[in-house]
Amino acid sequence: MSERLVVIGSQWGDEGKGKMTDYFACRADMVVRYQGGNNAGHSVVFDGKKYSLQSIPSGIFNPKTVNVMANGMVVNPVSVIAELDRLHQQGITDYQLFISNRAAMVMPWHSALDGAYENMKGKSLIGTTKKGIGPAYSDKYSRIGLRIGDLLEPEYFAERLQAALDVKNRELKMLGLPEYDFKEVYDQYMDIAGKIGHMITDTSKLINDTLLTDAKVLFEGAQGMMLCIDHGTYPFVTSSTPSAASVPVGAGISPKWVDNVLGVAKAYCTRVGEGPFPTELFGDIAHEIRERGHEYGTVTGRPRRIGWFDAVVARYTARLSGIDNWALMLFDVLSGLDKVCICTGYECDGEVLDTPPSTISKLAKCKPVLIELEGWKEDITGTKSFEELPEAAKAYVRKIEEVTGVPVGMISVGPDRTQTITVSPKLKNF
Repeated sequence: MSERLVVIGSQWGDEGKGKMTDYFACRADMVVRYQGGNNAGHSVVFDGKKYSLQSIPSGIFNPKTVNVMANGMVVNPVSVIAELDRLHQQGITDYQLFISNRAAMVMPWHSALDGAYENMKGKSLIGTTKKGIGPAYSDKYSRIGLRIGDLLEPEYFAERLQAALDVKNRELKMLGLPEYDFKEVYDQYMDIAGKIGHMITDTSKLINDTLLTDAKVLFEGAQGMMLCIDHGTYPFVTSSTPSAASVPVGAGISPKWVDNVLGVAKAYCTRVGEGPFPTELFGDIAHEIRERGHEYGTVTGRPRRIGWFDAVVARYTARLSGIDNWALMLFDVLSGLDKVCICTGYECDGEVLDTPPSTISKLAKCKPVLIELEGWKEDITGTKSFEELPEAAKAYVRKIEEVTGVPVGMISVGPDRTQTITVSPKLKNF
């Protein structure tokens, strides 16, 4: 029977999922991306080189690993080809990549509409990447979207494309945006079909067949749980569900296969875009953490907002996704601070909340209840075990375990995959 591991972001994205998935992808027989699109961005560092990925699974660097872009994703084939071209230029040419024939496609008009919708919101901006992800998901659920598998049937694709343009061109015209010509789009996507058609398949069957063997299968999410369309800080969220609970639907497997969940969390918090952020820091400490952690968006380049570790959020996302262990990321960034803080609750309207409220109106009123711990000055980037960490650093880890109720199974002390301390025996054996 297979071994399975689900890696999810447990904050507002940018937690370090790329490093964790890359770390386990080295051992995995299959890596599956089950939601999101090329609005995700993560960096992988090994052998002194940095690679940036958006929609392609992190196992792409291992020639023996089967990489799957599953049906729960929205796939921009133009972006996929560009991403593969960049990898080729960096010498990554030997890989296995498959794309679900049921995955929704991000079409050119989706990006145009994404930007237009965002501009119309005025002061209520969501902070979207304008990659067309939201409009693509919207068309999927409106049943007027196109799917990757359509490319393999030219006549059917032409029929679906014309039906989509009949609707979308009217919408574009009303917004004062350029309309799209059927033949130009058709010819462009038939050319795309010639380049990636051999990768398109029934990935649900591929994954299920693999799960029935003794293979190691890694499920990789995008964004973070606090950006979940259902459970995040709505409306400042993404358009899909990054939860471990969405793995079965997004990958096309039974829920029985989801039984080992790793929650990736920074040793502090960050957020890109708009929306309430209860533990947000400003001034010198925020600047120091941002610069030391290189906290700028992989896709957008925008500076990330900085905050203390939020145990309210951590408990919430652990409950929603059944997190078994934390992977505590960028732990080394906190070295050198005199004091470090952890938020254990929210003070709001005279009461202390232990879980996030459902509305941003109430969340915006919340003030963090902080506990203060001693910082550490030592450089920990070369640390190989938990026992080698400074006492203050170990106390910080133990406090996170105490206030979240979830053990810390991994600690990242630097960007390279070798700068990782694995504490959990189960994770060591994956």
